[in-house]
Amino acid sequence: MNLHQFRFVQEAVRRNLNLTEAAKSLHTSQPGVSKAIIELEEELGIEIFTRHGKRLKRVTEPGQQVLKSIDLIMREVGNLKRIGNEYSAQDSGTLSIATTHTQARYVLPPSVTKLRQAYPKVNVSLHQGAPDQVAQMVMDETADIGIATESLAAYAGLVSLPCYEWQHMLVLPADHALCGRERISLEDLAELPLITYHPSFTGRTRIDQAFATRNLQPNIVLEAIDSDVITTYVRLGIGVGIVAEMAVRELPENTGGNALVIRPLGHLFGQNVARVAFKRGAYLRNFVLTFAELLSERLDRHLVAHAMTGHVSDYEL
Repeated sequence: MNLHQFRFVQEAVRRNLNLTEAAKSLHTSQPGVSKAIIELEEELGIEIFTRHGKRLKRVTEPGQQVLKSIDLIMREVGNLKRIGNEYSAQDSGTLSIATTHTQARYVLPPSVTKLRQAYPKVNVSLHQGAPDQVAQMVMDETADIGIATESLAAYAGLVSLPCYEWQHMLVLPADHALCGRERISLEDLAELPLITYHPSFTGRTRIDQAFATRNLQPNIVLEAIDSDVITTYVRLGIGVGIVAEMAVRELPENTGGNALVIRPLGHLFGQNVARVAFKRGAYLRNFVLTFAELLSERLDRHLVAHAMTGHVSDYEL
């Protein structure tokens, strides 16, 4: 048996058992892929796939176990390559980061800047997407590290650690009636046109749950994934905005008709936790660990290494 056979089996599964697509992806011929898989099955003495004619139909029960072993072997092969790269070029390479727009725009710039100062030969590649996409990019090894508030903890193939806490903030025009209210309630917000995030982004789930718990129906007139877009429409008078705390830390204090005021909403929607994630079993290069440390004073390379060995639950904010 050999690594080529393992890659062919893996790719066949990734391509929904379509050997033609698997062959295209691997830049080889479909008969070659089919032959290699059959030879592996003959050597193992089992069928990895059931077939209808020449077409693969499903993965057999012993095939499921074979796939687990192949995934482990190929992951370690990838680690060996990364170890080689690490020690042949200690201070160079590419750090691939998968994250949401809010993290990329408002949280990461200081850490990326410090990393580039520490490792001037390291290039940074930012991949932005929804939280589930962030998780998948780390799983697929498109990214070395993922950063998001939602989804990361739900993937068994990821090791995720809490990074920092944040709350939602209310953004409203300076002349709005709520500016004079000492404590804003959910009932107050339910009576107003609201502008906030798309349901899969930036803690929106907590917002929806809070209203549902009180049997209130919020009037959400506009949804966006970009905090700047939300504040823009607040300035236009479309409604009041609910945004992430980190997005309004440096909100310009405009004067006149465009002035905005922010109010904390943690008492209504609770605290959100942004998390960092790595693929379970992955080899983490020095500059990946350094970047994790730069993201939060609560993270250090020893803690991350400890978590990667399976000890995650003993670290909480």
